[in-house]
Amino acid sequence: MTSNQPRMTKSERRAAAKAAAAEAAERKRRNQADAGGAAGVAAIAVIVVVFALVRGGETEGTASPSLTTTPAASPTAAAFPPLPAGADPALGEKPVVKAGTGDLTKLKVTTLIEGTGPAAAAGQQITVNYVGVTYKTGEEFDASWTRQQPFDFQLGQGGVIPGWDQGLVGVKVGSRVQLDIPSDLAYGDNPGEGRPAGALRFVVDLLAVQ
Repeated sequence: MTSNQPRMTKSERRAAAKAAAAEAAERKRRNQADAGGAAGVAAIAVIVVVFALVRGGETEGTASPSLTTTPAASPTAAAFPPLPAGADPALGEKPVVKAGTGDLTKLKVTTLIEGTGPAAAAGQQITVNYVGVTYKTGEEFDASWTRQQPFDFQLGQGGVIPGWDQGLVGVKVGSRVQLDIPSDLAYGDNPGEGRPAGALRFVVDLLAVQ
């Protein structure tokens, strides 16, 4: 069986071979370029994904300042002393109490600061701050200020020395009074149990009545 196609000359065959080789080389170049481009795109995609994951991890681990919450304030101790409304600011400072002079034979109440609250009556529960010293020497033996805690008691019911039960009746809330108490209305001349003997001087702040 014979071919209908004409035979090519030698030079024509060489030209055709060169063209075929050039076409094959072009196809190979295009294939490599396409593969390189795909690889480049894939590499970029990987970088983007990794970057997103890293940023996501940082975002998750680090709270935004606008989303942080302020820790709840820890409870603080109640203010001392607990002054009544409208009280003289001087009641917020411990008074300096000095010794008395002469012989003390009867109870003496001296108002140092006049309060404006209700007057204390026998039978009421009252709250006070106080400093106690011996009348003759001025040596301090007791003070609620040292404990940073006011003292509560029922007035006129014998729970404290008679000089307090008598001397604080009628004193207004917000007042500071000085009580000069003779020995017989205090602990006596030989009280024992570490209590001070003889006449005493107290400076008392009346903080509340109930």
